[in-house]
Amino acid sequence: MKKIILASASPRRSELLRQIGLEFEVVPSKAEETITKRLPGEVVEELALQKAEAVAADVDEGIVIGADTIVWQNGKIMGKPKDRESARRMLREIQGSTHSVFTGVAVLVKDGAKDGADRKSRVFSCETKVHVYPMTDEETEGYIDTGEPMDKAGAYGIQGAFAAWVESIEGDYNNVVGLPVAALYQVLKQYL
Repeated sequence: MKKIILASASPRRSELLRQIGLEFEVVPSKAEETITKRLPGEVVEELALQKAEAVAADVDEGIVIGADTIVWQNGKIMGKPKDRESARRMLREIQGSTHSVFTGVAVLVKDGAKDGADRKSRVFSCETKVHVYPMTDEETEGYIDTGEPMDKAGAYGIQGAFAAWVESIEGDYNNVVGLPVAALYQVLKQYL
């Protein structure tokens, strides 16, 4: 089996890969993220590829997985909150409505040459719609107090306390957590 490298420091992505039984090494990408695309699926694919390519540049052989997740609400990207106020603003925007979570995944396979001539790649994205119940101001402040919103796109983690306000989802739950592992596994089977 080829060596798998996850180009992400996300503990949630690592947990999802372990959940499906994969052994891998974590090498966080230090890529400077540059967005040139406009559509959310294209944005996350572009960012995932940048991350994977940055790590793959130092790899002779193996499979490098890059990923990027965004929350898309009202035609704009919601990243990770910078502070309590930005978390509050994001939560107020998504509560009582539906938004989309997009995760882009880049799989780069290198078979020996550092110049990348032997590289194969596959880049894709997944969208999941998340319907959120309304939240009172007290609920919003209480959720921010948990600390969960601060390192997550859209200021929430579906797998944590925020589950109390998730009315329903359309699509892959794991995509919202940060990695559509079932779709990724179908791609990886071609190369393992």
